[in-house]
Amino acid sequence: MTLADIRREISAPRPGTATAVALLKQRFGERLVTGEDVRRAHGHTRTYIPNQMPDAVFFAETEEEVRDVVLVCHEHGCPIIAFGVGSSLEGHVNAPSGGLSLDLSRMDRILQLNAEDFDVTVEPGITREALNAQLRDTGLFFPIDPGANASLGGMAATRASGTSAVRYGTMRDNVIGVTAVMADGRIIRTARRAKKTSAGYDLTRLLVGSEGTLGIITRLNLKLYGIPDTILSGVCPFPDVRQACDAVIQTVQSGIPVARIELLDAEAIEASIAYSKIDLPRSPCLFVELHGSAASVAEQAEFFAAIAEENGGGPFAGSTRTEERAKLWKARHDFYWASLTLRPGAQAIATDVCVPVSSLSDCIAETQADIAENGLIGPIVGHVGDGNFHVTLLLDQDNEEEVERAEAFIARLSLRALRFDGTCTGEHGVGQGKRGYLEDELGEALGVMRQIKQVLDPKNILNPGKIFMPA
Repeated sequence: MTLADIRREISAPRPGTATAVALLKQRFGERLVTGEDVRRAHGHTRTYIPNQMPDAVFFAETEEEVRDVVLVCHEHGCPIIAFGVGSSLEGHVNAPSGGLSLDLSRMDRILQLNAEDFDVTVEPGITREALNAQLRDTGLFFPIDPGANASLGGMAATRASGTSAVRYGTMRDNVIGVTAVMADGRIIRTARRAKKTSAGYDLTRLLVGSEGTLGIITRLNLKLYGIPDTILSGVCPFPDVRQACDAVIQTVQSGIPVARIELLDAEAIEASIAYSKIDLPRSPCLFVELHGSAASVAEQAEFFAAIAEENGGGPFAGSTRTEERAKLWKARHDFYWASLTLRPGAQAIATDVCVPVSSLSDCIAETQADIAENGLIGPIVGHVGDGNFHVTLLLDQDNEEEVERAEAFIARLSLRALRFDGTCTGEHGVGQGKRGYLEDELGEALGVMRQIKQVLDPKNILNPGKIFMPA
């Protein structure tokens, strides 16, 4: 999928959009905004994908308001794009057909905390950091950490994961059920609070990862976990990326319950040192975090250090001090901004794939060779405990030839991941940027997905232009 392809899809607003916006303006007044600055902020802003603004932005405050807005838009055929904080990377919040951006950030309450059952029900606009801040005194936390302070509704819609997925899973594994407003205004609840059920189709999993194309999530019931007694974080250097990846494979296969195990290649390390002012070995490194009792964490650390040494790495330097751990993980989460120091003035294309862990070394080695052969700057970081890695390409967007080389690289990377029986996106989602690879990845299943979309949203008003290539 190229920039040229995305730009060609820009179409005139649908005939009923103006009527729908006027009706909503009449009812909601100043909470329906049509100013250009606000509309631009609700289009894609995070990467080089062009910004496609909606015609208006509505700031919803209740589930009932979401339903009423959907009913008006459904009647008049006006597109609706659900919006959390706009941290997605593949153009999910763009409005290629115009329409209404439905901003859910004001729906940010905890609705029900069930500490004894280790679950919580929240509105979609609450962010993961805000949720954990409010949970801190309970001894519980929500572990999914995609790096950005994303909204929980957006994280569910894109099936987000992040640094802790190797131990705690992804949003798919941690959403018990959702309430959603469907395209025709019906409000459905996909599951009760029971930890397991055999009752009917798994509509929760259908909506988690649907990127706002099947329904708009208005409530989420999430799993919680106890804050570990001991948390140890540390850094382990390796001579090269392949040896680091081999250590990851052996660590996972040995059953060490690592909570996080992140790869940064040599370029990524240099960028992090420059931007975050952190003292790191100047070679490829694994950032590792271990959770448990003091005794179990010490045992895990010793076991991991031995595996690292067997693969030419080490020493593994870890700490349980909160300040040191926070500094390390802040450096990791700030990598996107750090990467820009490698080429001042450049723009970043952040892309990801995921492969079976046993294929990780080979896939990354081929990817590094591809980057070098094509004269690109592309540091690699990754949630490598589950085979997921990211390449951040730095390019001059005004240089057409350079953009074409970058897009050709992304195509090869996506197809390479499929060759290893992986996926074109481990956690960024499809949006606009990865639509072109779904047929290769899913085959006939893509047709079934289209049928589901047609049945649930026959007017194609929910986030049109995402996941599926235009017919």
